[in-house]
Amino acid sequence: MPASVAEVLFLVGAGALASLIGSAGGITSLISYPALLAVGLAPLQANIANAVALVGSGVGSTLGARPELRGHWRTLLRLAVPSVAGGTVGAALLLLTSADLFAWIVPFLIALASSLLLVQPKISTWRQRRHRSENPALALAGMFVVSIYGGYFGAGAGVLTLALLLVLVDQDLPRANAFKNVVLASADVITAVVFVLAGQVVWGVVIPVAVGAMVGGALGPAVVRRVPTRILRIAAALAGFGLSIWLLVSFKIL
Repeated sequence: MPASVAEVLFLVGAGALASLIGSAGGITSLISYPALLAVGLAPLQANIANAVALVGSGVGSTLGARPELRGHWRTLLRLAVPSVAGGTVGAALLLLTSADLFAWIVPFLIALASSLLLVQPKISTWRQRRHRSENPALALAGMFVVSIYGGYFGAGAGVLTLALLLVLVDQDLPRANAFKNVVLASADVITAVVFVLAGQVVWGVVIPVAVGAMVGGALGPAVVRRVPTRILRIAAALAGFGLSIWLLVSFKIL
């Protein structure tokens, strides 16, 4: 698996498009996860394959966002530590428990993050008016919790992370988006290692998606630099609401 050249090309294209959208502020799994289901993977297999393949997206987007990341590596290192720890916990939970355990709450988490993206400028203004200082401990704790979810399920983790970073770490959307791509990549790497060691990876579908994801990820930061931040914020939020509805229907919550 995949069984044909057409399926391989389909997965490469899906990986490239998903990663381009994700690294530009959207939701990667909105494209890649359904594509993996479409070639015949069961939901749990598709979730694991998606997590491993999207390591390529993180590599590409990190290389593409070097201008935004310059001078901020110390901040990224602090954020990466709880991200890696949370991703490890989430991946272990996925292997030890039913993938349906959190199904009912996932769509609501994504909808909440999408709402935060829409109101983030007002939240930031409110914080500035009250001279609220940065709260590194809250940001690190939030990153750990979001990364647990990312390692466990993954879909929508980018929106959750971007909303967290915009509210608590950096109000500049292109830079916050670059931070998001790097910290998600850090968590994705450790999550992928856990899945590989557990022998749960279907490499026939992972490799073509990963190849496409690396290309799409490298192009995403350039898109962010050229598109107005308000449009990106609204597009990411709308994609999040769309994914929430899709998950509600898929999990038969609606």
